[in-house]
Amino acid sequence: MKDVASAAGVALKTVSRVVNGEPGVHPETAERVRAAIDRLGYSRNESARVLRRGTTATIGLVIEDVADPFYAGLSRAVETVVIDHGCLLLSGSSGEQPGRERELVETFCARRVDGLIMVPAGDDHTYLRPELEAGTPVVFADRPPGAGIDVDTVLSDNVGGARQAVRHLLSHGHRRIAFLGDDPAIFTAAGRLQGYKEELGGLFDQRLVSMRTPAPEAVRAAVERMFGLDDPPTALFTGNGRCTVTTLRVLDGRRPALVGFDDFELADLLDPGVSVVAQDPSWMGRVAAELLFRRLRGDTGPSEHIELPVRLIPRGSGELTPEHL
Repeated sequence: MKDVASAAGVALKTVSRVVNGEPGVHPETAERVRAAIDRLGYSRNESARVLRRGTTATIGLVIEDVADPFYAGLSRAVETVVIDHGCLLLSGSSGEQPGRERELVETFCARRVDGLIMVPAGDDHTYLRPELEAGTPVVFADRPPGAGIDVDTVLSDNVGGARQAVRHLLSHGHRRIAFLGDDPAIFTAAGRLQGYKEELGGLFDQRLVSMRTPAPEAVRAAVERMFGLDDPPTALFTGNGRCTVTTLRVLDGRRPALVGFDDFELADLLDPGVSVVAQDPSWMGRVAAELLFRRLRGDTGPSEHIELPVRLIPRGSGELTPEHL
């Protein structure tokens, strides 16, 4: 850095300001410094910077599966905010394995990330207490932390969204509405089941519910069982994008009314288009990341628990009436 200062004819502090993107440097002077940096091949010593400032300008992100379109959208939004704040994002997928989640978190913390954003796989987060006590801010997205951990949380309205879907199908004359959801141990799946049951009220029939990981064989078996009943369903509510796509693949020519929770690519191009209750993963990612950076700027207020609204998008599949089937 001293060589750069000498070559540019400026003070050492001026070079530091240019390198760190700080204000207060005349544009022509900053350009002269950058030219000297390019000419001399200078690169910032990050290790020395960490020792001097006590921060690493890195954020850790733990999601369920980067291949899932919902989490891909969330991750991209977080990354955009992180880059806008001049930081680097480290991310990893837990694959719904609590042990993998903890391993990722501990690895990120060992690298001294400044903060964490987590989509949790497990329900025991007591292992985070040492990091929280040390001042590392953590924001949970999509699902809340386990009992005893109170941190900023950004969720979708899972119960309300499920109620919207069922209400829509009821309004089109359906009384036998099945629910194909994910593993009930997952917070979002449990919330959507709750909303489905609440909206159906006395019409609820346990035989029309299947809650399990949406593997094709399991979904096919559930569909065959339900449509083999004496009073089969005329409509389906599917609990997430993967459940919806898998269900569409195994219906084998059947054409019940259908509303899915989560939008997915090409849903509007099918015939009929698939009606969905849509979340906004980008919005969730942005809100979570901005919350984290607010904490990093020194906000020590009470933890925030934000529930983002969802919206019904009617495209045809949910508007089919029993008479159309």
